[in-house]
Amino acid sequence: MVSASVESRTLRADAQRNRDALLTAATEAFAEHGTETSLEDIAKRAGVGIGTLYRHFPTRDALVVAAYRRGVEEACDNATRLLADEPSDEALLHWMSSFVDYVASKRGLAMTLKQASEGHDELFADMRAKMLASLQTMTDAAAADGRIRRDVEPADLLRTLGGLCMMSDQAEWKEQARRMVALLMDGLRYGAPAAR
Repeated sequence: MVSASVESRTLRADAQRNRDALLTAATEAFAEHGTETSLEDIAKRAGVGIGTLYRHFPTRDALVVAAYRRGVEEACDNATRLLADEPSDEALLHWMSSFVDYVASKRGLAMTLKQASEGHDELFADMRAKMLASLQTMTDAAAADGRIRRDVEPADLLRTLGGLCMMSDQAEWKEQARRMVALLMDGLRYGAPAAR
């Protein structure tokens, strides 16, 4: 299986622009209408023909998996930017809130992703490893700054955030999730040297 990064390096510039436009359009369409949204509508939204969509993504499942991979990679890349721009605990809080918003808005992808990735367990293992590495970087920075406790396990934090994402079928879930992320952050800060 060719990785997304290797594939993107081998595409011509115009083909890469088309692929990026398709992934952006697919991500928006899936969030708005679910994974059964019309592929023709996705192509139109991206400003390309349906043949271009199928050249890049021969099946709906291939498009769903690529959109998921891109979203996770963007969330992970965002961790580095946040740490450069904000105090480490605020960067972690911002990342956790964004992560919950992203995953919860994509809950409809879960079944399609499960079907699309049959036999591709390495996809989820790779994406989970990337998320854990991002969380490790952020929690290490915040702990080193004395802004959160030193005993935070990124895997525990990721599991907790995943639980918060399950609220998205309730009314006003975003506001509730943000409040709960803030409470979680208070718990991470409890007992930290800077908090004393």
